[in-house]
This record gives sequence, structure tokens and C-alpha cells, in this order.
Amino acid sequence: MSEDEGPGTAGLHTAASVEPLPHPEPHRAVVLVVGVVATVAFVVLRFAVALGGHEPLPADLWWHDLMVATLGEVGIIAAWVPAIVGGTLGMIVIGILLVAVFLWKRRRWDAVTLASAIIVVVAIGAPMAAVIARVRPEDSLAESVATSFPSGHTAVATTMAVTLGLLLRRWYVWLAGGLWVLYMMWSRTYLHAHWLSDVVAGMLEGVAVATLVWSAVQAYRIRRATPSSPEAV
Repeated sequence: MSEDEGPGTAGLHTAASVEPLPHPEPHRAVVLVVGVVATVAFVVLRFAVALGGHEPLPADLWWHDLMVATLGEVGIIAAWVPAIVGGTLGMIVIGILLVAVFLWKRRRWDAVTLASAIIVVVAIGAPMAAVIARVRPEDSLAESVATSFPSGHTAVATTMAVTLGLLLRRWYVWLAGGLWVLYMMWSRTYLHAHWLSDVVAGMLEGVAVATLVWSAVQAYRIRRATPSSPEAV
């Protein structure tokens, strides 16, 4: 502490540091490994779908038949909730509100991380679906666009859930996020908008984007906070 800084000044500095510091190196390493594993798993699933001629896999047909057999009015109403809330407009509104809350709380790096993750997953999702050009179930109740792999709804939901879990570091955030992702995956298949492998791919994409973006931002923060020379100390 310099001569010009007393205990009271140090307390002000501590109180002003609202945003948490980057995680320890071991934690960042685990998150990065999860991101790489999710990316590899997505690529494997992508090749499995391609090798099958982009036709539904056996697990897809089994799950689709189960969804058809359990279809009902109450289920359809329940399935439309995440379909609407997790749609393009809904996610834009929710994303903007969450970023605004982080900025209001003076957690600008958290705001940057969340905004970046959402932008990345949206930017790669639609072009990827167009390139892969897998046809969704013919009896879809929710979508008219033909392409379905991966599920954009699931990818965005997973990206937001994982990113918020990493940023807020609370068990109930992880639990709520996990339940929301499962709810979304069920919804998209219950409405016959996607095959099971589509939503699994969307989940893997979301995990990969969230963890890799978070890791990149954390690495940048630590690099900025690390003195590059003795004079910077």
C-alpha cells in the first residue's frame, strides 16, 4: 500500500471490485477440456448423420415414434412454451436483458462473455444447418423451414444455460439451466420439429460454444491483468 493510501482507501478499492476475478487455472483447464470434448462429440455425431445419408438414425425413429404415441393437447401446449420463449425474438429479448443486468451490476466482462457466446452460437448455427441440409420430420408441428441439424433452439438454450452457470457459479443456476435445456430438447422433438440427434447436436454445440467462449474471455482477462514487465507492477 502506498503512503497516499490508508485503510479506508483500500476498503473503497475492494468494494469497487464488484466483478469476480478469473477462475484459478485448474478450473479453466477443466472447462476448456469440456469444450474440446463437446466439439469432438459434435463432429462425430455430424459424421454419423452424414454417413447415414442425412436420414434419421435408428434412435431418431424410436424417439419420434414415442413422441407420436404420447402426443396430446396438454403436451402440445406445454411444448410450445419453450418453443416460443426460446425462439429468435424471445432469446434476443432475454439476452439483452441479461446483458443489461450484468452491466448494471458492473460485471462488464460477464456481459461481454454472455453477449459473445450468444452471437457466436447464432452466427454459426443457421449457416451450419443450411450447409448440412438435413430434412426435419415431415409431420413437424412447429417449423416450416426444411433444415433441422443441429437444433438452433437447443443450441441457444444450452449456450445461455452453461454460460450463466460458469458466470454465476451457483448450483441452482446449473440445475435450472439443465432442466431448461432438457425441457427444450423434449419440446423440439415432441412438436416433431427435430430428430433426437438434432437436439443432441444442438446441446453439444451449445456446450462447446459456451465453454470455449468463456475460456477465451478468461484467458484474455488474465493476460490483461498479468504484468508484462517489472515497470507494470
